Amino acid sequence: MSLSTHVLDAALGRPAEGVAVRLERGGDCLAEGSTDADGRVKELAAELPAGDYRITFGTGGYFAATDQRGFYPEVVVSFTVTDPARHHHVPLLLSPFAYSTYLGS
Repeated sequence: MSLSTHVLDAALGRPAEGVAVRLERGGDCLAEGSTDADGRVKELAAELPAGDYRITFGTGGYFAATDQRGFYPEVVVSFTVTDPARHHHVPLLLSPFAYSTYLGS
């Protein structure tokens, strides 16, 4: 299973560049990165077995860098991989006072 993510800033209407992203399983850090100019981390992980994971997005640093005052210093998305052969894409739609996520393709 490969894993990617994409962060869009809904308040500014553009990709969120420079968001710190950390992938964890059972409290262990498996990978770290930050979003590129298109708001993406194209390959956060190449192969992951079935199980429970979480992605932490460092939104506080992003908001500070873009002169926005945000309510959420970080966003944590927990998810379960049931099919290790499938690519998983976890997008984050972000604004200073709300966020949403879903399983993308």
